[in-house]
Amino acid sequence: MRTPLLAALAAATLTIAACGSGSSSDGGGTVRLRMIESLTSPDRTKLMKSLLADFEKANPGVEVELISPPLDSADQKITQILQTKKDLDVLEVRDHTVKSFSNNGWLAELPTTQWAGWQDLTELARKKAVEVGGKPYLIPYGFYQRALFYRTDWGMTKPPATWEELYQEGKRMTTGERFGYSFRGGKGGADYAVQMISAYNGEALDPEKSFYLKDKKTIFSTPEAAQALDLFVKIFKEASPPDSVSWGYPEMVQGFTSGVTGMLIQDPEVIKTVEESGVTSWSTAPIPKGPTGYAFQPVGYAGWGVTSFSAHKAQAVKLVQFLSEARQSLRFAKGNSLIPISSSAQNDPQFSQGAWKAYLEAQKDPKQVITIRPVDSPGWSQFLVDSDRDVQALLTGKKSTAEVLKAWDEFWTGQAS
Repeated sequence: MRTPLLAALAAATLTIAACGSGSSSDGGGTVRLRMIESLTSPDRTKLMKSLLADFEKANPGVEVELISPPLDSADQKITQILQTKKDLDVLEVRDHTVKSFSNNGWLAELPTTQWAGWQDLTELARKKAVEVGGKPYLIPYGFYQRALFYRTDWGMTKPPATWEELYQEGKRMTTGERFGYSFRGGKGGADYAVQMISAYNGEALDPEKSFYLKDKKTIFSTPEAAQALDLFVKIFKEASPPDSVSWGYPEMVQGFTSGVTGMLIQDPEVIKTVEESGVTSWSTAPIPKGPTGYAFQPVGYAGWGVTSFSAHKAQAVKLVQFLSEARQSLRFAKGNSLIPISSSAQNDPQFSQGAWKAYLEAQKDPKQVITIRPVDSPGWSQFLVDSDRDVQALLTGKKSTAEVLKAWDEFWTGQAS
């Protein structure tokens, strides 16, 4: 009897065979590349196919087959194909998958100094390209980073610059029928608590391993952490809708677009949602800072990589470079509401003006620090589950601030040993 893993691998192999010859050259010299994407959607795939058609036009003799699995199973599908080590040339690599893919030897190192486009990338893009092992296993195609969305017609003269100011503004806005802040108490809510704790620890935090301080203790062990988590609870109780105790991403965004809440902290993909909602009086600003003037947040990202076993590495690398050049990467960023990787985006009206401006301003501020989470730690996935559960207990009075911080401190102290 075959195990589920063997059965899955067999199915993946059959799928590859059914799709054609994959990465190959025909008798006429045409090179055929196979490329797979992960974060699929109909509009995104349509845009990708248009970009690939431009690549084929610019590179006669090269054809690209795009594989677009369903979003929910895409990463699993990519892993299955990689395990067979054949018939795949270019793939989407995410911040959550680059470590395992590289550890298994599935990713080729990409040339950087030999590629003229490398210097056009933003400093953040170049940094994230080599984040794992110091080697360029992918070229990011864009970033997800948080900013503050706020209503300009609710009596706010300027956006809150600190978490304490956000609390005060949120209380002022809260009337019983509407509320100051779109709180996230459900899945993913602990991430906002950690963001505040990080800001309150300030310069003592180690941005290269952001759950730890420079003295190797955890960020959850300090008096500043208790101040931040107490304020986190006050923002919920005094400036947020009561039912936001269970809100996730869709609910917190809807709270802002429906006029229930006056402030929201979210990624740039929300810009389009707000624009289409009918809300007209709103703006964005960098996320609030802690008492010592620092704000910390990770960025989500993904990019394009080349398999180590590609039969046509030169053409595969050329495709990744083509997609990463300013014209193509800006088009992709605009189509997917991403912070762009090209430094020339600073001069593009879409990114240098309006709601997008706050995201680029934050990248220029040395005290708006991009951090690296300890996602390589064996307990990372478990912490995501446990911390959300602890936040629920905190907000409902079943656990105290001290109890939550003690548990998180002990967990991450154990991970460091």
